[in-house]
Amino acid sequence: MSPGPPSAPAVVGLSRAVSSAAPALVAPFAARRRVTGAAEGAGATVCAFSYLAIRKDIAVNEYAVTVIGHDRPGIIADVAEILARLALNLTDSTMTRLRGHFAMTLVCAGPPTAAEVEAALEPLTADRTLLVTVRSVLEESAYEVTGTHHILTVHGADRLGIVATLSRTVAEAGGNITDLTTRLSGRLYVIVAEVDVTDPERLDAALHAAAERLGVEVSLRPADADLL
Repeated sequence: MSPGPPSAPAVVGLSRAVSSAAPALVAPFAARRRVTGAAEGAGATVCAFSYLAIRKDIAVNEYAVTVIGHDRPGIIADVAEILARLALNLTDSTMTRLRGHFAMTLVCAGPPTAAEVEAALEPLTADRTLLVTVRSVLEESAYEVTGTHHILTVHGADRLGIVATLSRTVAEAGGNITDLTTRLSGRLYVIVAEVDVTDPERLDAALHAAAERLGVEVSLRPADADLL
């Protein structure tokens, strides 16, 4: 028989114990972890109280960190471990490899200053194969999604201006590109984009007209919510 989830007092006790044992910098985030019972599929999962929910006086800064350079094993692990040691909570991230070059952008939040984050990440740039930047991100109101979510795919012979033409076509039709990936394989150029659009029929017609001028094939279809 699997043990039940810990009681609220036990979780609070865990929060206090971890916070008191951790360094001052790590304390605000140290207790923010998940306690899981043996019956994982039975919903026996309880999240420990976030120390920040109790300590309202502790400032939380948000940063955008970019890492670009020659690809090698362990870059993601190196960056993630440094941010974890700084008690920075990783919220959003995107990572890919472009022609042998690693590219990562992530957003994280926590108590350290931008200078402290930059200093901690600086050793990664010692061999001059990586470029790391850190900038503060101001809190903004959440983007309000209008219309429906669609997947745009384009493929055809590579030529100048494909992305510029099609992205302008989407913008002029009132669409908003939320994610974009391009790949060049030999002479074949492929685009896959996620688009929020209020008038799919108008956008579809405009895209096909632009695709005909470019000599490429284009498809716009509703996104499958289960796959996003």
